Amino acid sequence: MVTLAQSFVRQEVLPRVVDEGDDNGMGFVIIHPGELGVSISVHWWIQRSVLCQHIYRKLYSAAEPMDMVKRPVVACVWELALINAEQEAWRKTMMKSEPSPSGYMALELASKLHRDRP
Repeated sequence: MVTLAQSFVRQEVLPRVVDEGDDNGMGFVIIHPGELGVSISVHWWIQRSVLCQHIYRKLYSAAEPMDMVKRPVVACVWELALINAEQEAWRKTMMKSEPSPSGYMALELASKLHRDRP
């Protein structure tokens, strides 16, 4: 799944980041192996405070990924917790008079949140 995510980022997401512009080179990836399939959501920050997202979803039984334009999924409840933690970290470290990219990248959010999941 990590290899799939890396390929998705390189082939699908990085061109979107370039097209959108005004990014700062930081973001995060959520790889979620669910009961029915895998979701890979890639998020990146633009314009100092805007979060962009591109999602790959594929049922394990399907030959092709889902069309995410026709199926406007944002995230499951567990992914939303990670997204919320990332935005809180972004506000605390980057939405200041002196942003701290190293402070944002140093936070270990996923390991703390994983403990909350049943």
